[in-house]
Amino acid sequence: MRLRRTLAYAVLVAAAVVYLYPVVIQVATSLKTDPDASASPLSLLPHPLSTQAWSAVLGSGDSGLPILRWLTNSVVVTVAVTAGRVFFDSLAAYALSRLHFRGRGVVFALVLAVMSVPGVALLIPKFLMVKYLGIYDTYAAMILPLLVDAAGVFIMKQFFDSVPVTIEEAARLDGASVFRTFWSVILPMARPALITLTILSFQGSWNEFSHFLVVTGSPEHKTLVTGLADLTAGGLGSGTQFPLKMATALITTIPVAILFFAFQRHLVRGANEGAVKG
Repeated sequence: MRLRRTLAYAVLVAAAVVYLYPVVIQVATSLKTDPDASASPLSLLPHPLSTQAWSAVLGSGDSGLPILRWLTNSVVVTVAVTAGRVFFDSLAAYALSRLHFRGRGVVFALVLAVMSVPGVALLIPKFLMVKYLGIYDTYAAMILPLLVDAAGVFIMKQFFDSVPVTIEEAARLDGASVFRTFWSVILPMARPALITLTILSFQGSWNEFSHFLVVTGSPEHKTLVTGLADLTAGGLGSGTQFPLKMATALITTIPVAILFFAFQRHLVRGANEGAVKG
């Protein structure tokens, strides 16, 4: 029994090392000089130790890297999309779960069908849509098409289906309207599902790339992800610039990592409850 446990821990430690090693290389590379990073890309010890990349990223260098603009765009879009998805996905899911209208099953089937469509297949329709509406290369083009997510509607509907109808009937006997019942009675009970949806929405919108690439064209609307892609492609300078790229990638990774580790238990619990209730 002890040997089995030891082997299990050994496997877990080995797996952790495999997953964490690229992150450690990323941190180490961000503290190297460009020649050192090119000569020894897998070395974990910077020689010499340099904060030149971080100085450039944080605005005190001469690289002209617009990291603050990228960060601001990422924060604005992510907060707006996350708030919109949590509200509209919950509202749509409640309607599909509780409101009995003709064609409800067809609508839900279409929502499930959208989940099976590859995102890349929707890029051209998204481009045509924002061009037709005259919002190309604006915050509206970056935010509006992402405000509703089929997976979020599915997650919330599965939770609402598990809530006893008697709770809503009691609220309506007290004079509460449908929206009041949803907002004040049912939604507070959906905290695990809401936390799960919030984390997934934040992560998805923060890391979104293809959508922003299609609906924007000016540098003023680049996010951290699209700016990092431009930097990686050599669009902002010459040379390998490995330390600069790794420092920017770290800044891109940190918010999602903090959010995930802070709410990890809620995410796993919400996913498990959704799977059981589904």
